[in-house]
Amino acid sequence: MKNFASDNTSGVHPQIFEALQKANISNVPAYGDDEYSQLAAKVIKQHFGEHVVPYFVLLGTAANVLSLGSVTPSWGAVICADTAHINSDECGAPEAKMGCKLFTVPNVNGKITPEACLPTIQAAKDNVHHSQPKVISITQSTELGTVYTPNEIKALADFAHANGLYLHVDGARLSNAAVTLNLPFKAFTTDLGVDLLSLGGTKNGLMFGEAVVFLNPALAENFIYMRKQSMQLLSKMRFVATQFIEYLEADLWKTNATNANIMAKRLADGIKDVSAVKICYPVQANALFVRIETKLLERLAKEYYFYVLDPNDHKDYPKGYQLVRWMTSFNTTTEQVDDFIQAIRK
Repeated sequence: MKNFASDNTSGVHPQIFEALQKANISNVPAYGDDEYSQLAAKVIKQHFGEHVVPYFVLLGTAANVLSLGSVTPSWGAVICADTAHINSDECGAPEAKMGCKLFTVPNVNGKITPEACLPTIQAAKDNVHHSQPKVISITQSTELGTVYTPNEIKALADFAHANGLYLHVDGARLSNAAVTLNLPFKAFTTDLGVDLLSLGGTKNGLMFGEAVVFLNPALAENFIYMRKQSMQLLSKMRFVATQFIEYLEADLWKTNATNANIMAKRLADGIKDVSAVKICYPVQANALFVRIETKLLERLAKEYYFYVLDPNDHKDYPKGYQLVRWMTSFNTTTEQVDDFIQAIRK
């Protein structure tokens, strides 16, 4: 099957494989006390600020749950978009592992605003019967393939801090957002007041591994114990760390994300005048959400693999249409995209 389902289905970049092989040639200290982990932390600091405190984990869900859990007590709450990955795609892990509550607010093209968060904060304030909001969590780029601007992030950070909250960014596709914004990572995270970051790479060419980055270092206290207790302290941590060295030091993150974004834009441009399909949200990273005639969907699905979204979640389209997601990745080629375009047009 020709695949436009997810950037999770793509393989591992050859440079990452090579880096893993190089890290496999000798014995080194375990549990992150090795030179690879130390160098990887230094490289992350170069991108996000010398004061930040990074920790490596295995999974994106773990990065989100542990970073949010580090600042949210069991009686606390996290405010997020109703479309947020932590709300809809992590099998209740935040609630189960943090023991706290998620408050969801409406999104506009995948984004939330201070205005959307305010009623939730006001309703809970000083009410002993309500969980108390402690963090606002956003995703960059969003679950709908859009990208927060620096002004939007700054507004949320200022709003969060004015109300005694922290701002967390789920950066599973942070590299795609950086390419879209044409900005270094620090310029739209640390410099704007973001407190906590889940830094991803698996969706952009890494084999496994993510990082929890405390942009506000005061929040990192005791995290080493949380990570161990949550079974995310890998004994052979060098194999996570060496990937981040190659990924960040050689600007592989940028090369990979640039290709993914360009391929998504190419696909969008190639189908925008086809009457049987309608692109539902701005294509700003590497995802397209498309309303498509059911007949066309059934024919395409015989040859192409992609996700058809739950109709109960997306009701704003007429009978005879369905909503699908098409994604591109670091190894998507122009030939693959053009073949898909021609299949749709045909």
